[in-house]
Amino acid sequence: MYFYGVVSAFMPKYPKKTLAQLVLQQFAGHEIEHVVVSPGSRNAPLTIGFVEHPAFQALRVVDERSAAFFALGIAQQTGKPVGLLCTSGSALLNYYPAVAEAFYSKVPLIVLSADRPRHLIDIGDGQTIRQEGVFRNHILYEGDLEESMAKTDDPEFSATMRSNASKIDAAISVAKEQLGPVHLNIPFNEPLYETVDSLYDLEPLLGGKADSKAPQNSLLSEEPLDVDLLQDFADIWNQASRKMVLIGVNPPDALIQTQMAHLAKDPSVLVLTETTSNLNDHRFIQAIDQLVFSLEEEKFANFQPEVLLTFGGMVVSKRIKQILRKYPPKHHWHVDPHQAMDTYFCLTRHFAISPQLFFSQFFFLTSLKQSDYQANWLAERDRRRAKHLEFLENTEYADLKVFRQVLLALPAGCLLQLGNSSVIRYSQFFQLDPSVKVFCNRGTSGIDGCTSTAVGAAFAQDRQTVLITGDVSFFYDSNGLWNKYMPDDFRIILINNNGGGIFRFLPGPGNSGALEFFETPHGLRAEALCDMHGLSYRLAGSVSDLERELLTFFDPSDGPRLLEIQTPSERNDQVLRAYFEFLR
Repeated sequence: MYFYGVVSAFMPKYPKKTLAQLVLQQFAGHEIEHVVVSPGSRNAPLTIGFVEHPAFQALRVVDERSAAFFALGIAQQTGKPVGLLCTSGSALLNYYPAVAEAFYSKVPLIVLSADRPRHLIDIGDGQTIRQEGVFRNHILYEGDLEESMAKTDDPEFSATMRSNASKIDAAISVAKEQLGPVHLNIPFNEPLYETVDSLYDLEPLLGGKADSKAPQNSLLSEEPLDVDLLQDFADIWNQASRKMVLIGVNPPDALIQTQMAHLAKDPSVLVLTETTSNLNDHRFIQAIDQLVFSLEEEKFANFQPEVLLTFGGMVVSKRIKQILRKYPPKHHWHVDPHQAMDTYFCLTRHFAISPQLFFSQFFFLTSLKQSDYQANWLAERDRRRAKHLEFLENTEYADLKVFRQVLLALPAGCLLQLGNSSVIRYSQFFQLDPSVKVFCNRGTSGIDGCTSTAVGAAFAQDRQTVLITGDVSFFYDSNGLWNKYMPDDFRIILINNNGGGIFRFLPGPGNSGALEFFETPHGLRAEALCDMHGLSYRLAGSVSDLERELLTFFDPSDGPRLLEIQTPSERNDQVLRAYFEFLR
C-alpha cells in the first residue's frame, strides 16, 4: 500500500479502508466542500474520513430527513454539490423527500449510503434493507460500489478500485453538470473503525490520478443555437402583438434581470414574475394572483397571448395555469437547458439552452412591436394594486393583513425562505422589496422540510435569513430546530392559524364532512420547542402586538428568534374571499 501525507502537531486519523479513502480523494479532487453526516456505525469509515480530512467541512445533523433538507438549503445557496452521508437501513429512506425535491428543483446533492455487503442482505441480519436503486424514479445517477477483499497487489483489487473510481467520478460530474441528486451505495465489511495516519497514494492502483474534475456549468461551455433556426422563431415573435413571458422559480441573477428589463421595453410584451422568480421591474406584473385570481371571464380573450415564452422552475399560481390551459397561446416556447415542461399542455418548442444565452442571441433578431397589450394590463394591475391597498387598510385582523405587515417589515437585502401551502400563496398577492431574495421548496411543494432547508440556507449565506412558515409545516419539521449551525441572526415567523388554513378556502374539503382531517387543527404553540432548542420566543395576536414585536424582531441578537403570530382560523378564509370580490 502507498502512503502520502503531511505530518502536523495534530496528526489526523484516516480510515484504513481503501474504498473510503478513494471516496475522500475523489470528493476532494472535485472540490466538494460540505458533507452533512448523520451518526451511525456502518458509515464510520467515511464519517472518520470526512471529519479528519482538511478539504471538507463535516456537519452533523442527527435526523436524516432534516439533514437532507439542511444539505439542500446549502446547495441551493452555493450552487455546489453537497454530500449526504448516512448509515445502512431505514436511515437512507428518510432522505427521499429531499431527494425528490432536489430532483425537481435541480439542486445538486450527492447521497452516500453505507451498506452491508451483498451477502448479508435478506438473510435476517440487522439494520439491512435493499438499498440498491432505492431512489430510481427521482435520481440522475446511481452507482453501487464494491469493497474488494483481494490483496492490494492483486489485479482484481486494482480493477475493482478503477470501477469504483469511475462511478464516483460519474456521480459527481452528473450532479455538477445536470444539477440534481445522485446516489452512491457503499458496502463496508467489518471492522469499521480502524485508522491510519496518512492518506494512501492511489495513483498506482488506478493507473492515473484519483482527483479528476468535471467542468462547472458556464455560459462559455454551452453551444449557441443555430441562428437560422432562431430567426424563424424571431419572425413569429416580431409579428405577434400579444406576447407573454412567464417566469417561475429562478435564483437571483443580474444578467437575467437586465435581459428581462430590456424585454419589457417592448409594448407588445407582458412579463409576469412569480414571487420566487427574484426579478423586479416597474413594467412587470409582480403579484400575479392579485391580477388574475378574480379576473372576469370576458377579459380572458384580451389576456390570451399569441406567444407564451416561459423559463424557470415551478409556477405557484394555480389561477394562471387554469387561464392559460383554457385560453392557450398559439405558440408556447420553454427555455431550459435540461427539461421541457409542458405545464399548459400547448408546448410547441423547447430550447435546450440556458435563458441567459438564449436571450443573448434572441435579442439581436427581435424588434419592437407597437401594441397596447402591455399598457392595458399594467393599467389593470395599477387599478387592482390601489384596490388591494384600500382593502388592507380597512380589513380586520387575519392572515392577509398579517402578511402585509410582515412583508413590509422585512430587512432590506435579507434572504427570505417561504413555507409551502398557504404561505407561498399569500406572498403572491404582494410586491416585495427588490433587495429581498426569495426561495421556496417548490420542486415537490411539500411542507416536510421547509425549516431544515431554511436553516441550511442561513448557514450558507452571510446575509440575514428569514423563514416565514405555517404552523402545520413548522410542527411537521420541528427537528429542523435540532441543529447547532443555526446563525444568531436567523429569524422564524410562524403564522399559526391552528391548522391547514388553505383547506377552508378550497371548495371541496369544507363540504366533505371531514374538514378536520384536511385542516388538522392542533391547538399547539411553539414556545416549548423554542425553549428546548434555545430560540428566543415572542408572541403576537393582534395588529398592535405585531407592530410592536416587528420593531425590534430583526435586530442583532445573541441567538435565533421566533415570532409566533396567532390568527383567527374561522375568519381567514372569509377575509380572503372578500378580498377577491373587492378586487373585481
